Amino acid sequence: MFGFGHISQRKARDYQQIIEALDKSAAVIEFSLDGYVLQANENFLSLMGYRPEEVIGKHHRMFVSEAYGKSAEYRDFWHKLAKGKYQAAEFQRVARDSRTVWIEASYNPVFDRAGKPVKVIKFAYDVTKKREQRAEMTGMLDAINKSQAIIEFNLDGTVIDANENFLSVMGYRGDEIIGHHHSMFVTGDEKNSPEYRAFWKSLNEGQFQAGQFHRLAKGGKSVWIEASYNPIFNAAGKVYKVVKFATDITAQINLLVDLKSMIDNNFSNIETAIADLRGISGNAVDACSDTVANVQTVTVGAAEMSDSIAEISRNMADSQKSTEQMARETVIADESTQRMAQVVDAMTGIVELIQNIAGQINLLALNATIESARAGEAGKGFAVVANEVKNLANQAARATDQISTEIQGIQDITSEVVGALQTIRSSVETMRDSVGVTSKALGAQNRITSGVSQNMQHMNAAVGRFSRSIEDIRATVERVSQSVGETRAAAEVLAR
Repeated sequence: MFGFGHISQRKARDYQQIIEALDKSAAVIEFSLDGYVLQANENFLSLMGYRPEEVIGKHHRMFVSEAYGKSAEYRDFWHKLAKGKYQAAEFQRVARDSRTVWIEASYNPVFDRAGKPVKVIKFAYDVTKKREQRAEMTGMLDAINKSQAIIEFNLDGTVIDANENFLSVMGYRGDEIIGHHHSMFVTGDEKNSPEYRAFWKSLNEGQFQAGQFHRLAKGGKSVWIEASYNPIFNAAGKVYKVVKFATDITAQINLLVDLKSMIDNNFSNIETAIADLRGISGNAVDACSDTVANVQTVTVGAAEMSDSIAEISRNMADSQKSTEQMARETVIADESTQRMAQVVDAMTGIVELIQNIAGQINLLALNATIESARAGEAGKGFAVVANEVKNLANQAARATDQISTEIQGIQDITSEVVGALQTIRSSVETMRDSVGVTSKALGAQNRITSGVSQNMQHMNAAVGRFSRSIEDIRATVERVSQSVGETRAAAEVLAR
């Protein structure tokens, strides 16, 4: 694909093999000295998304951004190549679909036998993915550097470098710590402890260390950090330095200490309250026991009263039935008495009729006597008869007078009986009403008493449940007391 002028056949063959190898592995493109494309291999065309006819004869500017293609830097780039100056670096290029492509490339001027540049060959490799990964890693490191306190150490603990966050947390300048040992940040006791020597031994063996650490800032100020000490390995897999990433948690630790103190005070108050609650719950259980006993007694009494009222209610129901019967019998007796009064009235009329007849007979006897006297001797027998008739009339008159007297007595008695029956009837009506009201009242009282008895039974059950609840509360209080003790112990561990 590329010519090299007049060289020996052997060298030409060697060069051709090199070119073929590069053509297989690299994206290769050839330009004129002023930047126009002469030819490009399949690797380059595939990388940039073009066909050969779309790039040959076009300027290299088609592969860069518009702004860069118009820049003095771009013009200088081709000016140097035209003078035969080699260019190599990572370059940002633009593919056909406008996507960004990063290439690691060398632009190589090709010289004729007189040593004059005649064209430029570029060998490129796609490093877009590596560039993106590196950019991502760089971004992450930048983010960490902005948010974390970072310091680097040699394996013997000597400070190599530290970022601004670390210097700010610890209150030092860079020149005050670089070259000094990490032990300047710990107490004397820790510095001389076996644990501190083991700490650095583990790091030298490639074991990272992480946790919360107490450190001393400039002037002996106490600082707490959440940190990880990370051994860094070289290409051979050997540890050659340690990088620490740390976050200042002094405020949180101080808050925990204050919180622990507050928790201690609160727990003391809770324990006092629990002790009081124990006493109260014990009294409540005793009161519940007494209440249960009293309620049971009242329940038994209410049941007995309910039975008594039920019996009275049944008796009153019988009394109401008897009263109703009395009322009906009184009405019947009153009706009979009224009929008897009517009969007596009728008898009075008959007696009056008899009296009238007896009066007429007596009047006829008187007339017969007068006529017999006028008749003389001839009327003597008629006079005797008339006299007998008169005697009979007088006897009838006396009898009817006696009957009238008796009837009058019967009428008076009947009137008294009617009046008494009316009084009895009124009293029976009143008694029936009273018995009815009393029966209803007893029925209601019986229902109320039954309800009271049932409610007392429910209350007895409820008090039993209340007593059990109090017992549960006492058990819960004991568990709370235990939990308070465990939480207090946890709080003490938390604040260490």
